[in-house]
Amino acid sequence: MDQQSFIQNLPKIELHMHIEGSLEPEMMFELSKRNNISLPFHSPEEVRKAYEFDDLQSFLDIYYQGANVLIHEKDFYDLTWAYLLRCKQDNVIHTEIFFDPQTHLERGIDFGVVVGGIDRALTDGKKKLGISSQLIMCFLRHLDEESAFETLAQSLPYKDKIIGVGLDSSELGHPPEKFQRVFDESLKHGYKTVAHAGEEGPASNITNALVLLNISRIDHGVRCVEDSVLVNQLIESRMPLTVCPLSNVKLKVFESMEQHNIVELLKKGLCVTVNSDDPAYFGGYMNDNFNAIARSLYVTNEQLAQFSFNAVEASFVDDIHKTEMKTQITDYLVQSGVI
Repeated sequence: MDQQSFIQNLPKIELHMHIEGSLEPEMMFELSKRNNISLPFHSPEEVRKAYEFDDLQSFLDIYYQGANVLIHEKDFYDLTWAYLLRCKQDNVIHTEIFFDPQTHLERGIDFGVVVGGIDRALTDGKKKLGISSQLIMCFLRHLDEESAFETLAQSLPYKDKIIGVGLDSSELGHPPEKFQRVFDESLKHGYKTVAHAGEEGPASNITNALVLLNISRIDHGVRCVEDSVLVNQLIESRMPLTVCPLSNVKLKVFESMEQHNIVELLKKGLCVTVNSDDPAYFGGYMNDNFNAIARSLYVTNEQLAQFSFNAVEASFVDDIHKTEMKTQITDYLVQSGVI
């Protein structure tokens, strides 16, 4: 079996994917017409041409612009359902997706509209596609602490639909300590906590996120290699890194995939996982990311499978569900002759 076929059928778990970042240009245009929202583009092809970014901020500018077409519960349902169909295509068996309520609240969209549409699609994804899921609410770090607290308060009536909170948007100038109090409060409400750190920001952001925000996973974290003491701590603690290879190259964290350190981190014994981040903007979903690694970095099928095992370990599901997913991956490795 060639490596691409192995990747196609490998059971996968995604832990770092922003649902607003799965808005494909075709759907952006479809929703703009449906909701009578004008776009600064004339065709999906023109949108795709705009997806050349110099850094995180140049991406965020167009990302928030695209989100303007999301108005009604059906829009959020359709967006999430389209992503789940891609999951089915890529053999993603479990996903833990991010959403950014502040992006929509500041446009006057009700919190219940956002979470209602996403949750309904995730429920249908389990029933109709067999894909299990969790939902994580992110605070936008370029906004102030007060806005994060207001968002936390608005989330509480929907706690049964949200497993945790995260921290995303521009890392530079917005360190973890800015959100320590709101993360403390989130933990009191029983939310799991994750945070973007060590992507465009330094390794110290990872350390501070661990210490000050008490997080269970590091989103990105590839700049941990700048601090050997931190790397050893991450290895010993099995602290997961939800790495997004295509995103990292698209946003110039690495100049090319050949320079990416994900396989090096795996070999060192870190709990690294593969994810798609904002797949509509960064050129690919889960299989695209796995294939990019396989094409550009020497990696064995056992190592590719280890990314899936790591993601099971890092997921927020119970032990019974983890055992089921591990068994699914192991059975596939036996069937494909890897073990």
